[in-house]
Amino acid sequence: MHKTATERNNETIAAQLAPVGRETVQDRVYSELRRALIGGLFEPSQVLTIRGLADALVTSTMPVREALGRLITEKALEALPNRSVRVPPITLDRLDDLLRARILIEGEAIALAAARMVPRQISTIETILGEWDEMRALKHKKDVDREVTLNQSFHFEIYRSCGSAVLIPMIESLWLQSGPCIRVAIYAFSEAGEVDTAQYHRRIVEALATQDARAARDALVADISRPFTFLRSKLQSAAGKDQT
Repeated sequence: MHKTATERNNETIAAQLAPVGRETVQDRVYSELRRALIGGLFEPSQVLTIRGLADALVTSTMPVREALGRLITEKALEALPNRSVRVPPITLDRLDDLLRARILIEGEAIALAAARMVPRQISTIETILGEWDEMRALKHKKDVDREVTLNQSFHFEIYRSCGSAVLIPMIESLWLQSGPCIRVAIYAFSEAGEVDTAQYHRRIVEALATQDARAARDALVADISRPFTFLRSKLQSAAGKDQT
């Protein structure tokens, strides 16, 4: 059967264009794994398999394998010899390195944002704090996922005002690597009986409202240092017990 001009034209176009189906799935898989890492869904040192993730995401192994490759390049995951991957373990060196980088990059971002914040943006971050207070009022229901989401929304609402297209992806990369550690810290704070973590965010808002870049940076450093310092203390304490 002879092909019509339309069919021949479609075949010519198809030969010149790359399929987008698999790329779309890969991007979605990558975005979901990225969201899970930032949110701390995976624990430090947790081993992940391509097959297991593919089953959980209801997809084939190929997009999972490619997404994991991107996350390994971004230092969010580590490759293991048996073709599995793991979330990097928490070590003193890793905690110190991540905190140092976050203070440098995020400190600069919030200092830049302080001079650019407008009342509408202040109102937005105050609304986020209001949601945080409502969540904390439900003492019988500890919603770690919601806390992680609100924390991320709060910080990135500020960082997006810094005016730097270069700093934002750097901050996202640092959060990607920090996510599992931060979630461990949230649980540890809860076990220790500490509940009012939003007080540090209130100090940030007060500084931003007066466009005080130094005070905003100092408040941010105090906020992001807490979980790292807490985890560092726990690691040192555990190491001391192992030696006795």
